[in-house]
Amino acid sequence: MKTARLTLAAPCKVNLHLRVKELRADGCHELESIFLALAFGDTLDVEVFDEPGPVVLSREYRIGRGAEGPGGGPGRIGGGAELPPPEKDLAYRAAALFRETTGFEKALALRLVKRVPLGAGLGGGSSDAAAVLRGLDALAGTALSRKALASMAGALGSDVPFFLEPGAAFVSGRGELIRPLPVPEKLRVVLVNPGFPSDTAGAFRRLDRDREERDRRGQAEAAAGGAAADPEALIAALGRDPGSWPYGNDFLPLFLKEGGEAYRRIIGDLKALGADFAGLSGSGSTCFGIFTGGGSAERAARNLAERWNFIVLTFPLASSGMGVLQ
Repeated sequence: MKTARLTLAAPCKVNLHLRVKELRADGCHELESIFLALAFGDTLDVEVFDEPGPVVLSREYRIGRGAEGPGGGPGRIGGGAELPPPEKDLAYRAAALFRETTGFEKALALRLVKRVPLGAGLGGGSSDAAAVLRGLDALAGTALSRKALASMAGALGSDVPFFLEPGAAFVSGRGELIRPLPVPEKLRVVLVNPGFPSDTAGAFRRLDRDREERDRRGQAEAAAGGAAADPEALIAALGRDPGSWPYGNDFLPLFLKEGGEAYRRIIGDLKALGADFAGLSGSGSTCFGIFTGGGSAERAARNLAERWNFIVLTFPLASSGMGVLQ
């Protein structure tokens, strides 16, 4: 049986800035964020067979020190995150949606090598889904428009459209409004995961409850980034020294108030080890440090590796560096 095959990179991202605004009529929050794709992530192998058939997804986990296979106990991965069944995985759902939308019926084999922890705030699953859409569009010869791919991506999740053409971007709406930005150069990024996942939907509910309580008490709420929350000011800041970035994450004060000692320790350690900027990505659980000196980034990664199981030293990914590996 003849096949066609592609192997694609599925890079992760960090949210340099994340402002969670009002709840929309569609039940999603309005967001303002600065996304930065990184040269670290999962790998997806897509194989299309000549004959009609099902979608088959296999996954291999290489997360954290010595992580081969599922690890962490039956049905769990990455510090306790629930391992979804294959049909619930975003990669599988992306393939199913592509077939439903285009009528493509040939048998598919998807093989994921997962390096990004689950529930980490790094967009691993969203990036996997975007890679599936891009890979199938290429192998099926459908040559879908950017708008058509973005429509499918948006139906799968708020972060998925960004990963169709990752780099740096100002992201707004529920994630579907993407304004590409120049990728900052000569930066090193250290990722530190505390070893537990963060539930995105649960984090948003907690943030809503906290804000309702603050409103009842008449307490003013400070926006992430303070006075620099104006979109143009946020965008302009990306080209400056990271030590002067006005960025913030609306989830971090909430987590710290609730006793997030791991976050406090990691961000404090990153700053003490020379990070020009440190923060939380997405709704957790991964923290990151931005370094302008390569040597200090390497020292920080070595130091932190003595205390935490998941440490990655990487750098921003230019849009041109993304895509098909073979």
